[in-house]
Amino acid sequence: MLAPLQAADWAFVARNADYLLGGAGATVLLTLTSVLLGFLVGFPAGAIEVYGSGWTQRVVSDVGTVLRGTPIVVIMVYFFFVLQLSSSAFVTATLALGLRSAAYQAQIFRGALQSVDEGQLEAARALGLGQRGAVLHVVVPQALRRSVPSFQNEFTIVLKDTSVAFAIGFGELLKRSRDLFISPQHGGTAVFEIVVFMSAIYFVLTFATNRGLDWVDARYHVPSGEGS
Repeated sequence: MLAPLQAADWAFVARNADYLLGGAGATVLLTLTSVLLGFLVGFPAGAIEVYGSGWTQRVVSDVGTVLRGTPIVVIMVYFFFVLQLSSSAFVTATLALGLRSAAYQAQIFRGALQSVDEGQLEAARALGLGQRGAVLHVVVPQALRRSVPSFQNEFTIVLKDTSVAFAIGFGELLKRSRDLFISPQHGGTAVFEIVVFMSAIYFVLTFATNRGLDWVDARYHVPSGEGS
């Protein structure tokens, strides 16, 4: 049996569950937009690191090193309060998380592109494909399939890092949980219950993401011996 105080605390959480779930929805949306931006920037960046040359390759490599070496909270606060890229906390958080993710995804895709045997590229060119066509039609499809396990890890990291958007006031799950801590109707006794509920939501989101990407990996996995 729950003590009366505990029962009241859980009742408080239940009354505000929709508010917390709204924060979970904001977390999912921020994760998706950030990962998408990371892919749109990271994949070309990875390709430039493999097939590029000269100053473009150096710039991509140096910018990626800076982004990977800077804490995400520093990037986000700098974008929002110093550069003031946008008055929207959501847009700023997406840019910060997306660009930092792009720096990591570039390395994921760089490794995946390099894992495809060079002989396949040479064979494609011998059959009449140009360098760009050979890379696009022969190397890229295999590289994307091989990158899924590492991409799964990056997706999970971005999902967890959305909590850093709390620092610039975006109403994701952690921010809304804190709002309940300090709300006038909260007597200060349901902190544990709110944290448990919030943690359960994060666990469900992470678990569902991992299981979904496990299915993608199993569906599109490159069989042993293929592509080597």
